[in-house]
Amino acid sequence: MATILRKIAEQILSRRTFSNLAMDRARDAVVDTIGCMIAGRSDESVAALARAFDGEIAQGGKARLITGGSASPSLAALISATAAHALDFDDNFHPARAHASAVLVPALLAVLTSGKVTSGRRFLEAYLAGLEAQAAVGFGVNPSHYNRGWHATATVGSIGAAAGVARLLGAGENGLVAAMSLATSFACGPKGQFGTTAKPLHAGIAARNAVDAARMALAGIGGRPDILERPQGFLDLFGGDDAKGWEGLTFEEEHIIESRGVVTKRHPCCASTHRAIDALLDLKQEHGLLAGDITRIETKVGISAARNLAYPDPTDEMQARFSMQYCLATAFLKGSLSLSDFTRHEIERPEVREFMPRIEMQPYSAEEERGVERLPHIVTITTRGGRIYRKSRLHARGSLEAPLSDYEREAKFTDCLRWGNRDNSGAFYPRLRDLTDFENLADDNAFWNLIADARPEIQ
Repeated sequence: MATILRKIAEQILSRRTFSNLAMDRARDAVVDTIGCMIAGRSDESVAALARAFDGEIAQGGKARLITGGSASPSLAALISATAAHALDFDDNFHPARAHASAVLVPALLAVLTSGKVTSGRRFLEAYLAGLEAQAAVGFGVNPSHYNRGWHATATVGSIGAAAGVARLLGAGENGLVAAMSLATSFACGPKGQFGTTAKPLHAGIAARNAVDAARMALAGIGGRPDILERPQGFLDLFGGDDAKGWEGLTFEEEHIIESRGVVTKRHPCCASTHRAIDALLDLKQEHGLLAGDITRIETKVGISAARNLAYPDPTDEMQARFSMQYCLATAFLKGSLSLSDFTRHEIERPEVREFMPRIEMQPYSAEEERGVERLPHIVTITTRGGRIYRKSRLHARGSLEAPLSDYEREAKFTDCLRWGNRDNSGAFYPRLRDLTDFENLADDNAFWNLIADARPEIQ
């Protein structure tokens, strides 16, 4: 009987063609992630990594860095993926409960090797392989794994991304299995770190683990092919009380990015706030509400979301990204959220601080959540005149069910460039969207100049 990792490897290798829709969505995810990498490259978490590994960053390494210079593939993946996740603006992938692209894209970029031809199309195919692997691993353990307190970006993301990297490096079935097995041994990341610089580091560690696992596997190191399902394996140790395992795992002809998609973030903060933000902005617009009209805003969210949002009175920009009170207050007062709203100066604005105490958050009960994959987040507004307005959202803006427009995607990318001090001349965004036209990403200076040119020096 085939093990779960072998089933995943067989599925990845069996997909020899991808639909235009799958390729387009993969391209959009990669471009969005590159924007987030550029925006996050000057974040303190990334600057600290550059200081920590200063002696290993040079001009002659094998892998180019989003921050300038080059390094080993392992270190490049660590730094670039941390940058991608530093501002919490990167996409979410519900089947894995992970920030899939923030791990996958930097890991794949890190193993592009000069002299070895890797077309834009082949890069996107490896991305889709890693995404499908993440979904399959997540199928057996989520949401129990995530609700138990594991940051699936660092666990499920690491295992699935290892498959994508191994695929890009030309691994066969045994190599794919070995890469995912080794990555399982590397997987870790507690959600208790949310609101600190360790949180974006989880994405960096996962990308580094994926690169290391794939390269080790191709060099001949291996682990148990049944490490997901065996006693003392991933499910046993990491699954949580309600994990169902992989008995019902099936693969459809339609790729997971077609049926489920990735959620492109509209707001640069924890995804656990997004549905409430969208519902609040809907109510504000529908009823013409002003701040002075409101006495109380109540939000009802999932248990894991409430646990993620542990900072009702944030003291820095990282905590603010994990504060329902700050995110809702700022979104209501300004009508939207942007990267500039998450600075030390902005989080102390008097009007925001005055509004925040009116906002309350409560989770669903364990009984309400039992057996339900996804419940809506609900926002209830009480006005000074006693009127009550309520709105629920099952899906955030940016999801497959409520997609961003092309204009909104480009506006987000432009915001990322502006935040990263990157010049937006030369039709940057449309040129990156022509990713499939690049014949060899590894040696194409035009591609790398788009990503890393005009970069600020990291101190």
